[in-house]
Amino acid sequence: MENVNNLWIKRIYEKCSGCRRCEITCSLHHEGKIWPEASRVRIFMLVPGVEIPHLCFQCKDYPCVEECPEEALSVDDQTGAVITDKSKCNACGICIDACSGRVPHLHPQDDHIVICDLCGGKPKCTITCHEGKWDALILSESTDVEAEKSPAITPKELSHETARKILGEKATEEVYEW
Repeated sequence: MENVNNLWIKRIYEKCSGCRRCEITCSLHHEGKIWPEASRVRIFMLVPGVEIPHLCFQCKDYPCVEECPEEALSVDDQTGAVITDKSKCNACGICIDACSGRVPHLHPQDDHIVICDLCGGKPKCTITCHEGKWDALILSESTDVEAEKSPAITPKELSHETARKILGEKATEEVYEW
């Protein structure tokens, strides 16, 4: 399955303050209340002082969509975002295992997968991050969005890479100790 869009949320991990406004805004938009556990973007702090926004990487081959046995996941033709059909999803978790970044996660209350849908093309997380002057999450509308993308990796791997960028090689040694 080929990516059909020119939208993507660019991440500049070292700019993330860990304020969690993205989680709050996302949960307000999708759930109608402040509920970070149900947010489509999650902030991880696996290394003290290094916060990592983690959300769908919109992989070129969409392994989560391809592996879903219920065909509950699809790709939005306009945005390229992964969309969950709650009526088809049985919360089996196969899509989680198919994702190298382990991005999809179970809704904390309902039996369905939660994944970033780019808010229909106007991601609320990028708006609130920009309003806060952090710009760790930026909506990219490049004609060559594939060149900007990074591969889907786990929060632990992202934390390790970002800690090294922010804190230097000594941080790399410390990360391996936990």
